[in-house]
Amino acid sequence: MPDVLAYSFMQHALVAALLASIACGVIGSLVVANRIVFLSGGIAHAAYGGVGLAFYFGLPVLLCVVGFTLLAALLMAVITMQAAERSDTLVGVLWAAGMAFGIILLDLTPGYNVDLMSFLFGSILAVPLQDLWLMGALDSLILAVVLLLYRSFVALSFDEEFARSRGVPVMLLRMALLCLVAVSVVMIIRVVGLILVIALLTIPPYMAQRTSRTLAGMMAVAVLWSLAFCVAGLAVSYLADITSGASIIACAAICFFGVCSHDAVSRYRRGV
Repeated sequence: MPDVLAYSFMQHALVAALLASIACGVIGSLVVANRIVFLSGGIAHAAYGGVGLAFYFGLPVLLCVVGFTLLAALLMAVITMQAAERSDTLVGVLWAAGMAFGIILLDLTPGYNVDLMSFLFGSILAVPLQDLWLMGALDSLILAVVLLLYRSFVALSFDEEFARSRGVPVMLLRMALLCLVAVSVVMIIRVVGLILVIALLTIPPYMAQRTSRTLAGMMAVAVLWSLAFCVAGLAVSYLADITSGASIIACAAICFFGVCSHDAVSRYRRGV
């Protein structure tokens, strides 16, 4: 394993893992705290429409996906706030429509590109240097917005009515949060693909939530968990010669189910 670290593709993969882990830890904690996992899943899968749009018109892929995903996030934010009682149905429709739109455009694109499947299942070992710069810029944007609005995010996450009473613009804040989710999704797609993105957005924050007393602490610990899963998944992928994205999620899932089993046994013993 140490020998492979000399190759530029593995160095790029480790940098991509770190950058994606920052987004996962920070935004994933807000996703879990605000209980918007399903909504985040809708945004992630709708992002495939941006992939199809980019290939069909020959546009820069990541920039196009960022723009399309931001539009999808804003649309879902408006839907969930204006039609809350039907939001799960409408988000599900947009989820499917985004993927269908992307698939149709890809079918209409002349020729075949071998990189297309990497957006479904991730391709961390093939992240180019220019994508790392874009991921770094998106991370900087995420951290700047979260630091600026941290107190408001805390109020929104744990007591929305209290946030309203303190004059927090809840609607605008939710739209900002979903836009940050959209930006994070685009980054994580490069690591594990849009099919598996929700696992990496939710498992590390869940693990961090068990030992953290504050939202900031939860974010920091979640970043470390996410990075650990990415590095472990890369190692397993290299040693077993299997898909890196699936390996990362498998490591996270094994740890998740192990912790859940431990907690269940502990509760049973306390009950006895």
